[in-house]
Amino acid sequence: MSEATSLIEPLPQRGCVFWVQKFCSFPVALAAVLGAIAFGIGRRGLADPDIWWHLRNAEYLLRTGQWIRADSYSYTVAGHSWLNPEWLAEIPYYIAWRWFGLVGIKALSLLLLETIFSCLLYVCWRKSRNIKASAVACWLAVLLGTVSFGPRTILFGYIYLVLLLMVLEEFRSRGRGFLWVLPPLFCLWVNSHGSWFLGMIVFVIFTAAGTVEGRWRAVEATKWSASQLRQLAAAGTASFLALFVNPYGYRLILYPFDMAFRQKLNIAHVAEWVSVDFHDARGKVALLLLAVLLAGALLSTYRWRLEELAMVLFGMYAGLTYIRFLFLAGILAAPVIANLFGFLPPYRREIDKPVVNALLIAASLAFVWIGFPSSARLRGSVEREYPADVLPYLASHPPSGPVLNYYLWGGYLGWNDPGFKDFVDSRVDIFEYAGVFGDYLDLLDLNDAAAVLEKYHIRYVLFPVHDPLTYLLQHDPGWQVVFRGDVSILFEKAPSLAASAKPSSPERGH
Repeated sequence: MSEATSLIEPLPQRGCVFWVQKFCSFPVALAAVLGAIAFGIGRRGLADPDIWWHLRNAEYLLRTGQWIRADSYSYTVAGHSWLNPEWLAEIPYYIAWRWFGLVGIKALSLLLLETIFSCLLYVCWRKSRNIKASAVACWLAVLLGTVSFGPRTILFGYIYLVLLLMVLEEFRSRGRGFLWVLPPLFCLWVNSHGSWFLGMIVFVIFTAAGTVEGRWRAVEATKWSASQLRQLAAAGTASFLALFVNPYGYRLILYPFDMAFRQKLNIAHVAEWVSVDFHDARGKVALLLLAVLLAGALLSTYRWRLEELAMVLFGMYAGLTYIRFLFLAGILAAPVIANLFGFLPPYRREIDKPVVNALLIAASLAFVWIGFPSSARLRGSVEREYPADVLPYLASHPPSGPVLNYYLWGGYLGWNDPGFKDFVDSRVDIFEYAGVFGDYLDLLDLNDAAAVLEKYHIRYVLFPVHDPLTYLLQHDPGWQVVFRGDVSILFEKAPSLAASAKPSSPERGH
């Protein structure tokens, strides 16, 4: 054997062992299992009704090069001023749809979820240095975050939030960090979703906690140096100024406050704004989180940093008050929970079992490959949730007057028929300002429904088959059923009554 051969031959063996040990390690296996759990929970359906008008908004922006500034989707608030606070996050969903259809939308939403929890796993490990405890904390965060699983623009906001936590933890642990990342991060955030305000609260909590020093039982605070405080102040100021780099100016920055103080009906009646119900599965997971935090505080010797305590309290208050923020609570609590579970044995490379890890990784990947929903399956889930059954009828029998539609269907109807003008859709905000959403809620409660129908000169009603309003109209001789499907039913006002009604037919088309 030549010297050259003796030098070359061992290299493939060493290289194979190196890559097996690197990619078939226990931490990678835990991350794969975490990803499989998130995938398993999030793979079903396209349950978010906002996705349809998000696609429509993005299509308009890319086709015309102009941002939407007034409503053109409805006949009830047509021409009213409206800003689109999530325009940047809509574009990736639209591109995914253009390239791969419903599968593309689903794949993007799952990719965003996997990115969130992978980055969160890193944050937890960075703080606890215990990959097992970090995985347990992230699994709990996955269960809390299910309220926002789906093709939602807020997922971009949660990615930005985890990136913010990464930057802040790096700064806290090393005394320096990549604070220069924060201004462009907040610039992207404000153009993607109104949750930027949550990130600013987290940044303020982090900064303010370092303005004091002391130890209070299990809580401690370390004061920033003058140099660190100047860096944080500069980063915060630059981040605030970066918020103004958006197509709507100060109005976009004020939108979260507008929602909090003006959209009372939205917050009071839309499902994701309700408080936690401890009787359902999501409430039980939230209760488990509270129990873990309480037990950790009482039994663990872990010393909480002041900013950790403040962030967890903020996250729990937001999540228990509005279930849509349970995702936020899970993200903010996970690093602390990873530390509280520090009693779990740490990972030891020398006793790692690459073959077992490889099997876990392979099983996780196989689960994702086999379980990924097909286009037909996603289409079937859409048809069970939305009035796909009535679309052919509407195409062949265009409505000749105002249509009262179920509000969760407004975006879907307009996306599939751009000429359709809806009564209300899941944007809610603009309809609440004009009083339309309040009238719609009266209809749902059957509170003088006839007067509301007359007020808007409604000629057609398109609602779910088993809705109370549907039952009322089925027994009203003034209305007749012109279409009935498995999901939707379409009523038309009786000819004699329609003839006496005031003409108010919405124009079709943009």
